[in-house]
Amino acid sequence: MTDPNQPNSQNIPPAPPAYEAPAYGNAPQYNAGGATPGAKPGRTMGIVALILAIIPFTQLIGLILGIVALVQSRKAGVKNGLALAAIIVSVVLMIVGIIIFFALVWPPIAAGMTCAADPTAIVNVYGVDLPCSDVLNGSTQLDY
Repeated sequence: MTDPNQPNSQNIPPAPPAYEAPAYGNAPQYNAGGATPGAKPGRTMGIVALILAIIPFTQLIGLILGIVALVQSRKAGVKNGLALAAIIVSVVLMIVGIIIFFALVWPPIAAGMTCAADPTAIVNVYGVDLPCSDVLNGSTQLDY
């Protein structure tokens, strides 16, 4: 038998301290989606998507990222208003861009294609009838 007052003479390591459960509220908690309560999956991607939705010529990328962010958030059971806003802004600005393209850019392109096929034709560009010789030479100036 060993004397309790004597140092550990048998080289037995001391017992580890007893396990103490974390205090109430300090333990990590998980929801059904697997994310911690403070985490909001898809939030950063939603912010990036909204920024890209506003920048010209990047609306399609913003739309795709917005959809991905919204799906991630929904899987985790969290709402993501920024991703939804990115989707809406992307779609609206793409529609506006398509309207502007067909109103301002397409008429001269269509006139050039018509004149390339028939150089003797007369084309209507922005409500003005022009001979193809002027269109092909680039000597036309439209007065508004």
